[in-house]
Amino acid sequence: MTADTMLEMRHITKAFGDFKALDDVNLEVRRGEIHAICGENGAGKSTLMNVLSGVWPRGTYDGDIYYDGELREFRSIRDSEAVGIVIIHQELALSPYLSVAENIFMGNEKATRGVIDWDATNEAASELLREVGLDIQPQTRIADLGVGQQQLVEIAKALSKDVRLLILDEPTAALNDDDSAHLLDLMRGLRDRGITMVMISHKLAEIARVADRTTVIRDGRTIRTAPLHGEGSIDEDEIIRLMVGRELSRRFPEHTSTVGEEVLQIRNWTVHHPIDTTRKVVDDAALTLRRGEIVGLAGLMGAGRTELAMSVFGHAWGTDISGTVYKDGKEISTATVRQAIDNGLAYVTEDRKVLGLNLIQDVKTNTTAVALEKVASHGVVDDGAEAEVAERYRRELRTKTTSLSTPVGSLSGGNQQKVVLAKWIFSDPDVLILDEPTRGIDVGAKYEIYQIINQLADSGKAILVISSELPELLGICDRIYAMSQGRITGQMPRAEATQENLMKLMTIDKDAPVRADQEGANR
Repeated sequence: MTADTMLEMRHITKAFGDFKALDDVNLEVRRGEIHAICGENGAGKSTLMNVLSGVWPRGTYDGDIYYDGELREFRSIRDSEAVGIVIIHQELALSPYLSVAENIFMGNEKATRGVIDWDATNEAASELLREVGLDIQPQTRIADLGVGQQQLVEIAKALSKDVRLLILDEPTAALNDDDSAHLLDLMRGLRDRGITMVMISHKLAEIARVADRTTVIRDGRTIRTAPLHGEGSIDEDEIIRLMVGRELSRRFPEHTSTVGEEVLQIRNWTVHHPIDTTRKVVDDAALTLRRGEIVGLAGLMGAGRTELAMSVFGHAWGTDISGTVYKDGKEISTATVRQAIDNGLAYVTEDRKVLGLNLIQDVKTNTTAVALEKVASHGVVDDGAEAEVAERYRRELRTKTTSLSTPVGSLSGGNQQKVVLAKWIFSDPDVLILDEPTRGIDVGAKYEIYQIINQLADSGKAILVISSELPELLGICDRIYAMSQGRITGQMPRAEATQENLMKLMTIDKDAPVRADQEGANR
């Protein structure tokens, strides 16, 4: 262990029953660097960091951890935090109904003889918020902040603990481009201050921008550690090859859609905010979908894409909703989720863990949840039929799970997403709305999701894909709409679409006239 090595994890092995999540993993992190850990979902990245931070205490794994030249045996998160190791998980650990200041100093309160000094707490929180570039009052509730702001609060909380080694698990997975850029700039600034960081991310372009070195993990084993800049560095394509164990020459599978007749048309769709009812979140939107077609919906955070989808699907978001939905040329009602499902619509939510799955239930139960009547007789579920359905979709979608009885909460992100897709495919919809279908999953799993989307289109389904990743929309869609400030501002076929002209449509002011081709879509 050299003098510039801050952390060394040697021969780490961690098993869950008969399954080895980590198998003789080695990791070395140098002082003052940003070290990226790359790997497919289920490779063991988060498990390794949970071992380091004490989530999995000494005695539950084999191997040794050396930190600052000393052998460490962390038995809890408090042990690791005491020496300056702080982990920020992908699912942020903030209490939504407490203030920013209360969250920053939770468990580390500024108190005298058991009485919290709120003036000192708020003053210290304000200073930490300035350090991370967040211009809000420390008394603000977490529930009133966006995800990007909450991420910065987590970093402020880490700084309050005199962090020396900061672990960030998928820090930009739920952020828009502006918030991601701010966070990456902040990470550079923290590195310049001498804070060492370990970054887990599937966004390889971001890793190349900020990380100094990377370690690739595959199937619970260390594959390679290499610099990202200078002599001996590896590029994005090489990282992908190391992650998946094979060449992945194309990010998107080749596909030619056979587009049929119009199946869904939305006209003059307007949705008001559920609390501020005077504010239009979706304003006179219109779009069409055809059988066998994959249509994209692009927009910046806050453009109204998810609100449009959720309000169409059973009025699941918003108030004072107006407009018309036509299916196969006939007006239909989607005022409830059951009506939407009965009319052949399906909605795969952007938040699979909160809204898409019951994490404590197993793969089998989640797969049939939407159309339980298909595996039931006289109100009683046929266990055999249910297992047969779940096994069929597990096989067809290549879902990796040891058993159909495995709780979905224990699956990787990519495999959880496959269970969500299986659930809605089983309902046999004509229209699938996929909201951020590849968020938080690795490049190999993304490719498999794209193949599933293509297969669904080939079977005659109409697909609407909402994504914050423009390369993804350009790679898989036949036609792309853009939204800005609640309005559909234009559409274009893939052959004409570029990131630049989509971004122009995504940033049109709400008072600007819509494009002529969009007027055509409205009719």
